[in-house]
Amino acid sequence: MNQRRLGKSGIVVSEICMGTMTFGLQADEKESFRVMDRSVEAGIDFFDTAEVYPVPPTAELAGDTEGIVGRWLKTKPRESVIIATKVAGAAHGWFNPPVRHGKAALDRNHIRKAVEGSLRRLQTDYIDLYQVHWPDHGMRAEDTLEALDELVREGKLRAIGTSNEDAYGLMKSLWTSDKEALKRFDTIQNNFSLNNRRFEDELAEVCRREQVSLLPYSPIAGGVLSGKYNDGALPAGARFSDYIANGGPRQKAMANRFFNPRSEASTKRFMAVAADAGLHPVTLAVAWSKQHDFVASTIVGVTSEAQLEPILQAIDLTLDDATMKAIDEVSREIPYPMG
Repeated sequence: MNQRRLGKSGIVVSEICMGTMTFGLQADEKESFRVMDRSVEAGIDFFDTAEVYPVPPTAELAGDTEGIVGRWLKTKPRESVIIATKVAGAAHGWFNPPVRHGKAALDRNHIRKAVEGSLRRLQTDYIDLYQVHWPDHGMRAEDTLEALDELVREGKLRAIGTSNEDAYGLMKSLWTSDKEALKRFDTIQNNFSLNNRRFEDELAEVCRREQVSLLPYSPIAGGVLSGKYNDGALPAGARFSDYIANGGPRQKAMANRFFNPRSEASTKRFMAVAADAGLHPVTLAVAWSKQHDFVASTIVGVTSEAQLEPILQAIDLTLDDATMKAIDEVSREIPYPMG
């Protein structure tokens, strides 16, 4: 497994990161342990979680995923694993974070409480990468960054990052860090996949010039790029199947954002590209993601150990020029199918 540095930090991680938002809901603790053990066996040393996981977050389940990761982490040498987690942030309408009585302001008080809670559930005395899950544009950047900088100086955090941020917000935070001599964001975790290439419009160039690493999430577009939702299929146990059948307005909106007529059309085209290359469509999607110079580690997610295999086939795989050209042709003809 190739390794890449997170921004300008001293942290080096595997090119594939195991996301954990299904642990504790779609995957029970035993299956979650199997997934993490198989990941380590394959060379993955980077695991991403959050204080609100599993998804969808509820007051009853919030933090359960960190608890599972923490119990597993106790079975490993701490230095052998890189752990990333997140403070909830504002969420901007996608969900109401069920933490700290519904409060999610990114001020010193809430950030410190969030870090202390994550450290307790993860059963560790430090977090390698701590991320703002959703930016709080109502807060002064100085206040958020000062709180994070203080925790870095205390040794509780090694590096910090942001998530679901735009180009202006990222540059504003970097400018503030430079101006106030505060710890800067080394990573940004945003949606990036064959079905959503918007990151390349502006943020990719910010990352290149400022040496900030993208940690793309949903590289398989929530499972859509596997083809399992094609032709109206709603496979049992799949997240969007549940959202469409049983979810509220926000969950239905998220499902429709990922799976719609345009995304189905592009998915079918990408599946044909994968077939021509002799690859599983999931392998193609993960390999394409990690082939970008601004990407440090691609975050994948599964509900079972069996789902790992086509992902692991992307390890050390470089797509040839003909395949990359075919992908770009689909993207030009059916641009940005996510709404």
